[in-house]
Amino acid sequence: MRAYVLGEGGPEVRDVPTPTPGPGEVQVRVRASGLNRVDILMSRGRKHGAAGGPGAVLGLEWAGEVSALGEGVTAFQIGDRVMGSGGGAWAEFVCADAGRTAPIPKGMSFEQGSTLAVALQTMHDAVVTHGQLKPGGTILIQGASTGVGLMGLQIAKVMGAGLVIGSSTNPERRARLTEFGADLAIDSRDPAWVEQVLEATEGRGVDAVVDQLSGYVANDNMRATKVTGRIVNVGRLGGESGPFEFDLHAMRRIEYIGVTFRTRSKAEVADIVSRWRADLWPAVEAGQLSLPIDATFAFGGLADALEHMRKNRHFGKIVLTVE
Repeated sequence: MRAYVLGEGGPEVRDVPTPTPGPGEVQVRVRASGLNRVDILMSRGRKHGAAGGPGAVLGLEWAGEVSALGEGVTAFQIGDRVMGSGGGAWAEFVCADAGRTAPIPKGMSFEQGSTLAVALQTMHDAVVTHGQLKPGGTILIQGASTGVGLMGLQIAKVMGAGLVIGSSTNPERRARLTEFGADLAIDSRDPAWVEQVLEATEGRGVDAVVDQLSGYVANDNMRATKVTGRIVNVGRLGGESGPFEFDLHAMRRIEYIGVTFRTRSKAEVADIVSRWRADLWPAVEAGQLSLPIDATFAFGGLADALEHMRKNRHFGKIVLTVE
């Protein structure tokens, strides 16, 4: 099969053996693959947990049709339209744990399906499981104009949030956050953003922050979080390190939680997928949880797709189609 393998100069198309599903796995004929920001780093040689590295087939998110079943798989049948996450997505076939695979709703395209798996599992885990958002609660999504961030806004609304705040430093993207559920859109580079959050929450601060920025917003996040609130660290787009006021953290008695899929087991990821499906599946089927597709590239156009992402001018997802 054709696949994008990490070579010395970056991703290159090679003919490689078609993977065979092991116990508990499905083999999928890939039709579309969603790009994620970590794909840029992986295309330069960085590993993402067990995925990636020299000689590895790249890509983390896919949609297609089940083409073979591993031993013990009963949840799917050959021909089922499915979406999921895991290494090796930029290829004609991928094998994945059935536990992190989900059906594609009727009427949804492969392209749209390929945009959902990572965002749904990441943000349900952050907003609901670790952010512990309750109906009527308040939440801030830092970095809300990313694909995962847009999904976070929507999940918060579906789960009954009373106030959803999203941030973006780009004015055009910031203006669109209300389309995806934000009641208030802020600029995290604006020195007054904490005061805007406090004003919107009558001085209390939000119940939870889902932080995709880190770096320069770490201390202000704590100022914008209520006493006994929660901060869930999902990403580090604003820097992997920065000042941290430990006394402020203690005074506000904030639970600060770091999450990643890189160190989770198959069973842990399968449990996360099971939880988002239990809470969100009706909304996915109804089209309430979806992401805009900014651009679509044919399989041979991966270099252009990655360059489009590097320029950081897109809004929503970039998709690679596999014919």
